[in-house]
Amino acid sequence: MTAEDKNQQAVKAMQDGELENAAKLLNESIEENPEDPVGYINFGNLLSAVGENEKAIVFFERALGLDQSQATAAYGKGNALYNLERFKEAQDTYQEAVKLGLHQSDVYYMLGMSCFQQEAFLQAVPQFKTAVELNDQDTEAWFHYGLCLAQTEHVSEAIDAFHQLNKLDDAHADSWFNLGVGYAYQGEPDKALEAFNRSLEIQPDHALSANGKKQMEQAMEDALNQENPE
Repeated sequence: MTAEDKNQQAVKAMQDGELENAAKLLNESIEENPEDPVGYINFGNLLSAVGENEKAIVFFERALGLDQSQATAAYGKGNALYNLERFKEAQDTYQEAVKLGLHQSDVYYMLGMSCFQQEAFLQAVPQFKTAVELNDQDTEAWFHYGLCLAQTEHVSEAIDAFHQLNKLDDAHADSWFNLGVGYAYQGEPDKALEAFNRSLEIQPDHALSANGKKQMEQAMEDALNQENPE
């Protein structure tokens, strides 16, 4: 069996949850072909999968040392850094993966998340926008895109993003809550109340939605009293 075959079998073993077998195959592959970056990338992915992120970084860097054009090595290193909560380093590494030609939704999503974790919402917006353009079925990308749009005061666009998410997953309580917040911000208490109620139907103990509902009901009652004073 060639080193390439062992790499392929190792990937399948990882997918099947046979991690010890995957590690054995990858060790053999690297020993037989130590100049091939693919074995190091796969071993890095395996180490990340079991939470050994510091060790994983070493393997990804070894792969990049052998071949600086390995975009998947940069992406894997970015994931390991993200898992270690080294978000600025992760951001820089994901950007390197993009420069190397890895234009996939997941890369832009993780690049957006790295910015999001640093509260760099303005930087995150275009990354999430690209992520949903490349994969319009990604509910978490839509959710964080909506959050970042709201944080940067693009409320109408945020509402559109949450609506898009709700079309994909009508049972996303946090999306309905944030939709309610958007409508409340725009002075549409009826729509806000409807969104908060939907969130509570999905998750009855959603405290933020319960509070939002209470505030909207109070606002609507106050408005009614102003229109019809005794």
